[in-house]
Amino acid sequence: MARKSYTEKLQDSKDMPVVKELTDPKAIARYGGPKMLIAPPLAYDEIMAKVPDGKLLTADSIRDYLAKKHQADFTCPLTAGIFMNIVAHASEERGVEETPYWRTLKKDGELNPKYPGGIERQKERLQAEGHTVTQRGKRFFVQGYQEKLIELE
Repeated sequence: MARKSYTEKLQDSKDMPVVKELTDPKAIARYGGPKMLIAPPLAYDEIMAKVPDGKLLTADSIRDYLAKKHQADFTCPLTAGIFMNIVAHASEERGVEETPYWRTLKKDGELNPKYPGGIERQKERLQAEGHTVTQRGKRFFVQGYQEKLIELE
């Protein structure tokens, strides 16, 4: 059986969105409640596609937005990371009508090494849009990213 393309993975919503009830007290305490949203890949694509040139977004803000939208306490961080990666790779695979995935940063404005082309490609694309990328240890961050964040509504 042939592997699915990233575009096929992006379109595969299965039974999502779904809100799961957690029962583990440690997980509930860690995430601030028992209701965990698992949103489909297309939900991330829709949000990431709205970020205009020169502006930024963080993965955490997408997760917070989706959780509120679906009356959940939080959005599953694992599936969120996987699905944002699918969005990025599907965009590269299409080559047209790109989703500007490089404008979505990790927590604290950090670049995402799992995006196509890794840190180097994301850094190039961000710098081309006027952002300053700085290195701290082995990690890379957009300087002053907070001032360039968009509000999700």
